[in-house]
Amino acid sequence: MDSFIFSINATVPIFAIMILGNIFKRIGIIDDHFASVANRFVFKVCLPCLVFLDLAGTDIRHHFDVKYVGFCFVATLFSILSVWIVAKLTLKDKHSVGAFVQGSYRSSAAILGLAFINNMYDSVGMAPLMIIGCVPLYNIFAVIILTLKGDNGGKKPNMKETFINVMKNPILLSILIALPFALLNLHFPSFVNKAIGSVANTATPLALISIGASFEGKKALKKMKPTLLASFIKLILLASLFLPLAVFFGYRNQELMALLVMLGSPTTVSSYIMAKNTGNDGILTSSIIVLTTLLSSLTLTLWIFVLKSFGVL
Repeated sequence: MDSFIFSINATVPIFAIMILGNIFKRIGIIDDHFASVANRFVFKVCLPCLVFLDLAGTDIRHHFDVKYVGFCFVATLFSILSVWIVAKLTLKDKHSVGAFVQGSYRSSAAILGLAFINNMYDSVGMAPLMIIGCVPLYNIFAVIILTLKGDNGGKKPNMKETFINVMKNPILLSILIALPFALLNLHFPSFVNKAIGSVANTATPLALISIGASFEGKKALKKMKPTLLASFIKLILLASLFLPLAVFFGYRNQELMALLVMLGSPTTVSSYIMAKNTGNDGILTSSIIVLTTLLSSLTLTLWIFVLKSFGVL
């Protein structure tokens, strides 16, 4: 029951802010122009600040576990490539492939995940290593897939353009900038960290308001089948495949909880920002975010209950 209550407390406020964003648009407080500007600001400024702080504040050198990071890396890579193949074979609307693939694998590892782990164990434990193992892949493949499948004005991007877009991605750049801080245990002065933190704290609420303002219910209903399939993959299938393997390799408690977050938490709100900024299917992306956020309070609680029942969490 405690896990269920925590799951509800973690996910309902997120869902509520999306609803508020939709209400604000309906009563004229915000409009499509605001949502567009907010998307760009979150993508280029707020999310990179958030990712930078998450990684830069971790002393990787003294807590690095090659095997654990490797497991996160391999599980993430397998998930992305498998979902991409499934999407190419099954989706009739090829414009939706990029949004479907991204929505099926990108977790709220850095936003919702850290809160879950910290609440259960009073420390984030192995979560920063999990982030190192999966978040760079999340963003690299998101840029590649969304660039290849997005609306590029009728042009087919070549490999050089795709590589340049990957290297220019603000979130990936923030990871590269943060790594020396994490490896060498460097720190900005306190006032600089507070300034960066203030900007980073606006990432989630702004993104959620933008999703709510841009959400189109009637159009979303037409995309319910791919939304349901992506949500099943995100919340159930990937965790079913890799959590038993993680237990077999001996991962327990915080290590296993971090993997659950990586595999089974709702689709991150940043996927909507990236989809909109690369000419991909924003309606499908927002639908997947809304549904996975709504259902995750139940599925995460179920996973926690199962893992606790087997004595591994």
